[in-house]
Amino acid sequence: LQPGWADVPAKASLAPSGMSTYRRATLDEEDLVDSIGEGEVYPNGIQVNFRGSGNSRSCWTERTHIEKRLLVLIVVLALSLLACVLALGFQYRDRPSKSCLTEACISVTSSILSSLDQSVSPCEDFFKYACGGWMKGNPMPDGHSRWGTFNNLWEHNQAIMKHLLENTTSNMSSEAERKAQRYYQSCMNETKIEELKAKPLMELIEKLGGWNITGPWDKDNFNKTLQEVMAYYHTSPFFSVYVNADSKNSNSNVIQVDQSGLGLPSRDYYLNKTENEKVLTGYLNYMVRLGMLLGGADEEATRQQMQQILDFETALANITIPQEKRRDEEVIYHKVTAGELKNLAPAINWMPFLTTVFYPVELNESEPVVVYAKEYLEQVSSLIQATDRCLLNNYMIWNLVRKTSSFLDQRFQDAEEKLMEVMYGTKKTCLPRWKFCVSDTDNSLGFALGAMFVKATFAEDSKKIAEEMITEIKTAFEESLATLQWMDEETRKSAKEKADAIYDMIGYPKFILDPKELDKVFHDYEAVSSLYFENVMQFYNFSARVAADQLRKPPNRDQ
Repeated sequence: LQPGWADVPAKASLAPSGMSTYRRATLDEEDLVDSIGEGEVYPNGIQVNFRGSGNSRSCWTERTHIEKRLLVLIVVLALSLLACVLALGFQYRDRPSKSCLTEACISVTSSILSSLDQSVSPCEDFFKYACGGWMKGNPMPDGHSRWGTFNNLWEHNQAIMKHLLENTTSNMSSEAERKAQRYYQSCMNETKIEELKAKPLMELIEKLGGWNITGPWDKDNFNKTLQEVMAYYHTSPFFSVYVNADSKNSNSNVIQVDQSGLGLPSRDYYLNKTENEKVLTGYLNYMVRLGMLLGGADEEATRQQMQQILDFETALANITIPQEKRRDEEVIYHKVTAGELKNLAPAINWMPFLTTVFYPVELNESEPVVVYAKEYLEQVSSLIQATDRCLLNNYMIWNLVRKTSSFLDQRFQDAEEKLMEVMYGTKKTCLPRWKFCVSDTDNSLGFALGAMFVKATFAEDSKKIAEEMITEIKTAFEESLATLQWMDEETRKSAKEKADAIYDMIGYPKFILDPKELDKVFHDYEAVSSLYFENVMQFYNFSARVAADQLRKPPNRDQ
């Protein structure tokens, strides 16, 4: 056998003619080959040699044509594979790594890894595997029914906003930002708030004509009081009136009217008295407590009148349309003129009312109005006409008290916390004053505070990245429309038009970084650093004028 084929066991035998013959060894014979050395003889006279004579033919010449072709093909393929590997190696050697090693990527990666609980098998409990680490590191704070990553983010942002609002030595680029700081300072001025106690609200009640809870009342000024509490102080005692985009013509803002007026979160609290007896009792105690803090002389008389107000709210709850019957906007949408409202609800003097609410915009009876609660408006008008005018006044002033009492001294906040404890079963954790004031400043002068926040923390490239991502998503959506077999051409066209009409609101509107434009928005609003309640009431009045200015105009998507 040639050396190159030594792995093929064989045995040789000497035939009588002296010529050698070969045949394959059996498995047992292969075992014997392993144990016998070169040139050794088996007992039966057979000898195995692993080296042939010097004149034997070469390995290549012994191959068949097919074997030779296969060998050549294998060599060619091997060389081609080697060339590909080398080419890829050079290509990837010059290409930068796709691994993101920026500070932001590392931070996010660390956050994801710390959120995992890798002691849990994802096949058994994937939620615990994915979120278990985060849950261990972020236990539910007292006084909260839920907690998540956005709560953590809000806590972080609040701390930044606190610093910005308190840093009065920084160079503000706009007067609007200084107004936000003064608003926050007035909220944090607890000494002044505690000194004034209930006086600011008591004076406001007297300005509106009085309240039978705190003193004798005998007037016939229902429509006048309704106009003032709704136009200037953001209350909605019987119904709500506001400016918003017409759902059937989104290019135009229109007056809209809807049902409103309940003090508790849902009509169900009033209608199922047996199940919600504890809540209703707690709500009544809250009403009595606020009445006494505002000057109620006799607790029993105050409780009696507050019970009448609660009974009136229950009557409103009975005619309030439940949300599950308001899901189809085609059914609840009714477009009328301002002049036709008197036919729906004759108890309201509509034209003077709308003129006051939307001052200084000039209105006439042809002004379009969208009514979303036609049946409710008819019934509430009948209820108003059938109710004693003293009770109606008590109810309207109660709406004002409920809305504004949280801007008074600590006694009013304590009363509200007791109600929350009764309603939700958990005692509300005492919120640090600065957090309340940051949130209130953000709700009222958010554009001004937002300008300060953006300049201090916002990376411009992050907004660009987000905008590019949204654009890519919209493009992918529009491209996929062409491949949807179940969608007919008319629907496809409508879907394309709707996608094109989407307006991106990413990060912040550009105008807030323009001091002149920002000051123009808050030009008619003033804030005093020592009078918190007055600042809030001034903002209610200011925001009502801003809303009125939007009437008949295209929706301002930046605001």
